[in-house]
Amino acid sequence: MDRRDFFRASARATSVAAALPLGGTARAAATPAQPPDGAALGWLEGAPAFSAGTTFGVPWPRGAVRKDQPFVVDGASGDVPAQSWPLAYWPDGSLKWTAHALGASVRPDAALRVRPGAPRARAQQAVTVRRAAGGFVASTGVVECAVPSRGPVLVTAIRRAGRDIARDVRLVALRDDQPEGSTRRSEFVSEVEQVTLEQEGPVRSVIRLEGRHRDKTRAWLPFTVRLYLYAGAESIRIMHTFVFDGDELQDFIRGIGLTFDVPLRDALHDRHVRFAGEDGGLWAEGVRNLTGLRRDPGADVRRAQLAGERCPPVADKVAPLLHLVPAWGDVSLAQLSADSFRIRKRTKAGCGWVDSAWGRRAPGTGYVGGVSGGMAFGLRDFWQRHPTQLDIRDAHTDAARATVWMWSPDAPAMDLRFYHDGMGMDTHAEELQGLEITYEDYEKGFGTPVGVARSSEITLWAFEATPPRARLVEIAQAVQTPPQLVPAPAHILATQVFGTLWSLPDRSTPARAAIEDQLDARFDFYRKEVEQRRWYGFWDYGDIRHTYDADRHDWRYDVGGFAWDNSELSPDLWLWYSFLRTGRADIFRMGEAMVRHTSEVDTYHLGRFAGLGSRHNVQHWGCSAKQVRISTAVYRRFYYYLTGDERTGDIMREVLDADRRLDDVDPVRKLANQPPKGPYPARISFGTDWASLVANWLTEWERTGSARYRDKIVTGMRDIAAMPHGFFNGDRMGYEPDTGRLHNMIGNDVKALHLNAVFGAVEIFDELIRLTGDTAFERAWLDYCELFNAPVDEQRRRLGAPHGATHALYVGHSRLTAYAAWKRKDPRLARRAWQEFAGEGRQRPFRTVRVAGPDVLNPVDEVPWVSTNETAQWGLAAIQNLALIGAALPRT
Repeated sequence: MDRRDFFRASARATSVAAALPLGGTARAAATPAQPPDGAALGWLEGAPAFSAGTTFGVPWPRGAVRKDQPFVVDGASGDVPAQSWPLAYWPDGSLKWTAHALGASVRPDAALRVRPGAPRARAQQAVTVRRAAGGFVASTGVVECAVPSRGPVLVTAIRRAGRDIARDVRLVALRDDQPEGSTRRSEFVSEVEQVTLEQEGPVRSVIRLEGRHRDKTRAWLPFTVRLYLYAGAESIRIMHTFVFDGDELQDFIRGIGLTFDVPLRDALHDRHVRFAGEDGGLWAEGVRNLTGLRRDPGADVRRAQLAGERCPPVADKVAPLLHLVPAWGDVSLAQLSADSFRIRKRTKAGCGWVDSAWGRRAPGTGYVGGVSGGMAFGLRDFWQRHPTQLDIRDAHTDAARATVWMWSPDAPAMDLRFYHDGMGMDTHAEELQGLEITYEDYEKGFGTPVGVARSSEITLWAFEATPPRARLVEIAQAVQTPPQLVPAPAHILATQVFGTLWSLPDRSTPARAAIEDQLDARFDFYRKEVEQRRWYGFWDYGDIRHTYDADRHDWRYDVGGFAWDNSELSPDLWLWYSFLRTGRADIFRMGEAMVRHTSEVDTYHLGRFAGLGSRHNVQHWGCSAKQVRISTAVYRRFYYYLTGDERTGDIMREVLDADRRLDDVDPVRKLANQPPKGPYPARISFGTDWASLVANWLTEWERTGSARYRDKIVTGMRDIAAMPHGFFNGDRMGYEPDTGRLHNMIGNDVKALHLNAVFGAVEIFDELIRLTGDTAFERAWLDYCELFNAPVDEQRRRLGAPHGATHALYVGHSRLTAYAAWKRKDPRLARRAWQEFAGEGRQRPFRTVRVAGPDVLNPVDEVPWVSTNETAQWGLAAIQNLALIGAALPRT
């Protein structure tokens, strides 16, 4: 069964129809029953050539699976060895999400299903972890690694069949004191300060290491490294995270990487270097090549060396002269841009380099070793996160040194300084003038990179001999696109774990088909824009741009707040709901890259702004608006629950108490006519602030059952519901972080802001209403939903005055009207919602136009009026309106 058949069959089996009467989609799932045979799984990109072990999440309906329930993973031939653990719980204590791990021995082409039951299968090559003097010794059953508890080395040795294949795995960072023309370079190595066995099991174990980079005088760049071991795997997966905590005016990172030594025992001509190339290609040479010589060593010799096999004895006329054939000890592959890499080599340090090969996009996998064993190593998103590099040094000696550079030392130094000098903006009044012209919210000292982070995924493979060429190509593919299992969209929908606001695609009428086609077209446009505009690079990959400049035929990459998007108006949610309903691999991968970027680079992990995110800007950390609406867990929880990714789990915990920053970093400190704080520690809005905080707390509540965060949620819900006009008093509220209390600061006045519902509030409030059953909160929210887009006369009649919000996001807010229509079973509101979705004038077609010639550097396909704000909100409105009031949509 291929991927398409899998999702089609699952959709038919669940029978969640999109064309039910008004509200029918959600009613059909309102009292879900556990699928009797569990959840069908499918490989995201189709069955891979192999799997080195994988982890995935599965949701369950409320009340269907008890919290201590064991699980079975069924394959084509019965149970397969698996490891399961809980990720989240419903309020009644039943399981909401579970994570499951499969080892490397599971056939990736087998049909798989997760179901409640007592597992019987056991891994033949199980993961073991034993405590040893000064650390841990962990084994996949194939590969063993020794992890010390402290010191400069992450892994002392990686062994296979009792032999050391690699030694002294460690981190290295290079620092310059100037971005160009450095006068002083420093080298720092890892210093592990703490090691934790985070998970121990027969199929999957995780070891977490924390520390800082250190030289003789200084420790900085804190890091977290996780080692993942899967049963039967020849490899160890490494998740590396570092946080920048230097001085951007003096600390210029020149390189940051993972390095290790590979013992070499074979003759120089039986040692091999490999680098994967584009489209399944492979650069493969010997340390001492025996091909192309003036004297032929023999056909069998040449064939064996090219294949990576042990060479038979060379011809007698060649053997005495081998010492005069150069041995190439140093080889490098550098990817300094998204479109070019170079391989070069030299015999040893102090000798000149020779260019070997060029290519476009390397997948980031290399190998060094010989017929007696060696190491393959790969860096995910290698070309996408340029500048990167793979180095092999001293392969002509008893031990080669391999380095996976996450920032290439051949590239210019990492320059994190702010991009302008303030341009005379010394007061809030002057800063607001800048906001008026470039949409940049500048404030001196706020555009700091101190506290931003980046995570990278590296895999090390230990081999007893040089693997065949085709095997290395398969490894390179697995490094770049790790095989991922996912449950079918219909199963996720039936469980209602992400609320009631989405449905499966339905093209049963011309009107539905037109919306579905445009949803596809809009995603496809942005997917292609990533490539067309080269939205790549170490700090940039995963983000998209905010607003287009039709005059320059380019995005406004250099215009203040119009440049990088930084989750503005929820493109993250648009992508994840699009994935949930379609199961498309390309949407998942774009969402994955966005999670990795926005949760790391756009969010602060230490320092003054820890727990807050940065609003959109020319630089990801440049804006002075440090806000919870960017760092919120509402954008991360999809990926976390679908993959069980521990790093994403860490980040969602980091933001739990971000509300305590809102006194020092007041979100509205520059705005005029704001109610004074009075006795309250902070003043916040219900949408851009409180809803974002609630998403953090809800995630922790469902992950752990935390009463503390549950109570903060419930307290705020009650306070809003008790205000005279509910959410129309919530544009600015006094807030107490200790208790979660919210206070009305505007009395009987009413006020609304067009931004309050567009950062996850709609989606989170739908979940809260279902989870808590708070009818007063629900009533207040439905009033807001019904009246936000309502005619002014109706606002005045119901509220006593118009709420004052603009129609800037009129189409996007149609989904609020739809929600009220669905909840209140009001056909009139449903018709109004579809009218709002159609817009106040004639909608512009979302079609690309080709621009070429001297008007552009390269030919481009553009939508001249495109805006990511509009796209994300249109996409969410389309998805939610179809789910809630699809039956009220005219057929044509």
